[in-house]
Amino acid sequence: MCCARVGGSPANPRIGSLSADGIRSLRKTSEIGSGGGDEATTAEVIRPALAIDAEGEGDEGDDVEDLPGVDYAALDAILARSDAAIERAKKPGRAPADPLVYDLDWGEDSRLDEWRSVVRQAENLPAVLQAIVVLDAWNEVSVLQHAPWLGRLLAASILRQAGITTGAHLAAINTGLKTIPVDRRRHRDRETRLLAIAHGLIAAAELGLKEHNRLALARTMFVRKLGGRRTSSKLPELVELVMAKTLVSAGMVAKTLEVTPQAARRIVLELGLREMTGRGRFRAWGIL
Repeated sequence: MCCARVGGSPANPRIGSLSADGIRSLRKTSEIGSGGGDEATTAEVIRPALAIDAEGEGDEGDDVEDLPGVDYAALDAILARSDAAIERAKKPGRAPADPLVYDLDWGEDSRLDEWRSVVRQAENLPAVLQAIVVLDAWNEVSVLQHAPWLGRLLAASILRQAGITTGAHLAAINTGLKTIPVDRRRHRDRETRLLAIAHGLIAAAELGLKEHNRLALARTMFVRKLGGRRTSSKLPELVELVMAKTLVSAGMVAKTLEVTPQAARRIVLELGLREMTGRGRFRAWGIL
């Protein structure tokens, strides 16, 4: 899981992503691209249309009505359902769940209420322990059918709001959890699961420190190459860009440094960045 932003203010952990409005917003985000009944309806509309084209070659006019083997009553019914689906999609609120994708008896609202009660009970715990308890509860309650990853973002948000991690991004908790065996993270014993998550947080912190040290060493090496450069040199700006993005393209360099793409490629080679794509076009460079 890469670093990501989730709303909230470090001064008040009760607002932001853990609030009712925050959870509601994140639930809508998790449903984007999940599909639904409308897609199936659209497919049903397209298939009869293709059948018409196959026999009538897309002709228009009264001759189309005489095509053999076409059930126009069924086609009208499909078009009516399509119109109804479009009207439902225009209305505010959540779209109806597709039984092929969702378990209609899952009860996400009641599961969310159960999870939020755990969040309220853990409010007075230290931030790290609170994040561990909240994440374990999210996994055990299985709040959202298709968004188990959201619990890790919410746990990381608690750490950020408490000022334990950087104020700009969320900690990559999933990176640390991947180092912990699955049987420990999903153990029946709650204490075993909580310890596994704690060890995952420790592993994430250690990996973050290693990455920080690697970037700090790279910055030191880049700064050495700036010695004796002219004051108009673009290399210092490129160093700052690379340290902020870690992966840059010729277009990004050209736009940020206000140079031509050809000059951008020349400056990148001068700094000694590593070519990451291995392609002649759409090239990108990163830190060794």
